[in-house]
Amino acid sequence: MFFLVFATDKPGALETRRENKKAHVAHLDAGSAGLKVLQTGPWLGDDGNEAGSMLIFEADDRGSVEAFMDADPYARAGLFETVQIRSWSWNRGNPYRAQEGVPQQAGSNQ
Repeated sequence: MFFLVFATDKPGALETRRENKKAHVAHLDAGSAGLKVLQTGPWLGDDGNEAGSMLIFEADDRGSVEAFMDADPYARAGLFETVQIRSWSWNRGNPYRAQEGVPQQAGSNQ
């Protein structure tokens, strides 16, 4: 099952983000049992600075994602104002579906 996480940084917390980035990346690289980190990246505020994180996971269940996010150095440092976790039906561009023989046609909304 796939999950989308959209986290918003607290206002004025750019330095907290910078101070914890190396540990955050190591956490993502390590992953955890029952969870694969598929895609990650910061989203940018209107000023062009990193203002939050977007992550895509494949996980056994939502609880695995919640535990992983709670252990994230960004979360432990108090960076996030909000964290939204949603189940996600990854259709277009999903390489796993392509491996299953599901056609990925141009113009298809699947």
